[in-house]
Amino acid sequence: MFHTLIIVGNLGRDPEMRYTPSGQPVTSFSVATSRQYTGNNGQVVKETIWFKVTTWGKQAEICNQYLKKGSKVLIEGRLTPDPNTGGPRLWTRQDGTAGASFEVTASTVRFLSSREDGGVAGAAVGEMSNSFVGAPEDDIPF
Repeated sequence: MFHTLIIVGNLGRDPEMRYTPSGQPVTSFSVATSRQYTGNNGQVVKETIWFKVTTWGKQAEICNQYLKKGSKVLIEGRLTPDPNTGGPRLWTRQDGTAGASFEVTASTVRFLSSREDGGVAGAAVGEMSNSFVGAPEDDIPF
């Protein structure tokens, strides 16, 4: 069995990098995705979903170095379920309302912001970034 998730959005805050006890770098950041549609009553509805994204290893170091709050990114990865519920991580806000956190472990992070925005436009970091895009047909190994 296999699943993958692709999200495109903007960072809600600067990335935070830390290290595991074994020295493995880990970077976390939040990404907001938005959509707008017209509801049954004719009112425009704006919907924003937040994802907590985690990157590991060299990818974590590069994301921490180049991404910042507001950067536009494409994330390809897998949902990480809450071990207790098997779904999103559930929590209670300070005002007593319920909240849920969708957590994603990234396999690929593509920077979509322009260089003027402080990003590295079009750069990809992760397993898929070494694809054969633009390679002559003779160089493709299959």
